[in-house]
Amino acid sequence: MTTTFDELATRIIGGTPATVDDALAVLGASDDDLLDVVAAAGRLRRHHFANTVKVNYLVNLKSGLCPENCNYCSQALGSTAPILKYSWLKTDEALAQAAAGLRGGATRVCMVSSGRGPTDKDVERVAGMVGAIKDEHPQVEVCACLGLLKDGQAERLREAGVDAYNHNINTAESHHDQIVQTHTYADRVDTVEKAKGAGLSPCSGLIAGLGESDEQLVEALFALAEMGSDSIPVNFLMPFDGTPFEKTWDLTPARCVKILAMARFVCPDKEIRIAGGREMHLRSLQALALHVANSIFLGDYLTSEGQAAETDLELIRDNGFVVLGSEEHAQQVAGQLVGGHDPAIRRRGAGTDVAANA
Repeated sequence: MTTTFDELATRIIGGTPATVDDALAVLGASDDDLLDVVAAAGRLRRHHFANTVKVNYLVNLKSGLCPENCNYCSQALGSTAPILKYSWLKTDEALAQAAAGLRGGATRVCMVSSGRGPTDKDVERVAGMVGAIKDEHPQVEVCACLGLLKDGQAERLREAGVDAYNHNINTAESHHDQIVQTHTYADRVDTVEKAKGAGLSPCSGLIAGLGESDEQLVEALFALAEMGSDSIPVNFLMPFDGTPFEKTWDLTPARCVKILAMARFVCPDKEIRIAGGREMHLRSLQALALHVANSIFLGDYLTSEGQAAETDLELIRDNGFVVLGSEEHAQQVAGQLVGGHDPAIRRRGAGTDVAANA
């Protein structure tokens, strides 16, 4: 490498984007250089987001029963993972789940449903839910994630009050056909473009640990940069039993931190969100990762349990960060503050009678 990581950060802050070779150098850094990578990426994070962490909360509106064969997914066609399976939540159930996340400190609620894509009836159902949430919590951001969109559906969601739309590309175009065959990479890009065209903030990210190469990880990040994704969830494969990727453990905590750092170097001013698999793969390096990423999910994921919500909030506070939109953040703005374990199947929250983890 001809430049240090700190020099790379200086160059990026000065307006010169990272190159493919730069990104590969970050991924290829030795573990001995991990703190240098984090320090440099952390400069970019602080430059654009100061010490704030955006907290997001997932509501799984419809779980399992999906006709798509995404090999990594516990909800996919052919999966025998023992997950919760249920059809659409009622509006009051969705509202209760969203409220739990907001009480826990989230400022964005991500409303997700399994399936290839919504029918127009499904879109109307979600529109009603969004209206109810916004009536009670007018300041909340709502991100919908309903699968592949048809013409006009993104516009209807925007009209209903949806702020953002999530549809991950998941992996590089050159690797896509190895992980799913029931839809194409182009299908996914088309949905992101439909969301952008309707005025929804595009949210699209990836899953690391799917057998991709360093080059393919970099390819995916540069594709997301070119697509203009405003928020980039970085998921780490959760190898559910009953899926083709069961027992796949290709990631180490240090590797995960480097992936997040690479994302920060390539997309320095975008929301880099530590998403699914955070607790399982980062483990004791979750705190270090927060110095690179600026966004997390609170509590549980779609079909697996996360760590206790209060533990997440302690993680943020203990590392000198504040939750974006919190009272502490408002005070700060005003100048008043100086090898792994099997996934734990979610058995609480949406679709159950058990209280949510928030």
